[in-house]
Amino acid sequence: MFPGAAAARADAAYALVGAPLDASTSFEPGARFGPDRVRRYAEGFDDYDHHTDRYFSELGVYDHGDIGPTADTEEYLTFLRGACADFREEGAVPLLVGGEHTVTVAGVRAVDPDVFVCLDAHLDLRESYAGDPLSHATVTRHALDVADRAVILGARTGSEAEWDRASEADVRVVAPAEVADWEPDIGADESAYLSVDIDGFDPAYAPGTGTKEPFGIEPREGRRVVRAVAPHAAGFDVVEVNDRDDGQAAVLAAKLLRAFVYEHAPDR
Repeated sequence: MFPGAAAARADAAYALVGAPLDASTSFEPGARFGPDRVRRYAEGFDDYDHHTDRYFSELGVYDHGDIGPTADTEEYLTFLRGACADFREEGAVPLLVGGEHTVTVAGVRAVDPDVFVCLDAHLDLRESYAGDPLSHATVTRHALDVADRAVILGARTGSEAEWDRASEADVRVVAPAEVADWEPDIGADESAYLSVDIDGFDPAYAPGTGTKEPFGIEPREGRRVVRAVAPHAAGFDVVEVNDRDDGQAAVLAAKLLRAFVYEHAPDR
């Protein structure tokens, strides 16, 4: 159980779901261990948050445990989407912990947001990767099948075709050097889904991820983004943590998940 996630399902304001998918990882595998590591490295955190004057254990977080993948990724995403949709019908905000970034597709389909906001080193706008249309490199493209627009924060690499797609009106790319000054442009009548791919951060801070890209954002910048978007968000995930470091990526992911809940809770 994620520390402090002590609410019963019937009383939950937030539902944490581990999604240990590791099917399309294209370089260093291990994302299947992400949910367990994020829970483990949250164990040392204080319950109290000075920034919001709140206790995490009092915010109604329920840990559903992991929903393990099936052999068929589309089937798995359909099942995961159904679980997230059930939580939303029960009044709980889904918090997915990956797992590879592909699990975000299930979260976005369940939430049906107007705006998809993503911290990511990669554009993830491919039609397919290595012949797989449900690769971790296709997530933003799938999100745009649901959301009206996407904001990709910290992106610094992609194919030529992806950069061409990113130049269209429904996509905004914010370079790493500009993330510190970015402010959400989300209307009062719009909903958002926030996805944090841990590789959006410089690998000096989060080396435990499968496709590292230098020259990324810093943790304080990412935390500011999470805090800024949380009040607008109807769903959240943090993904792409693997087991190839000493816990740096997992502890950052856990802290950002908590930051989302702390900042989102006042608006509930």
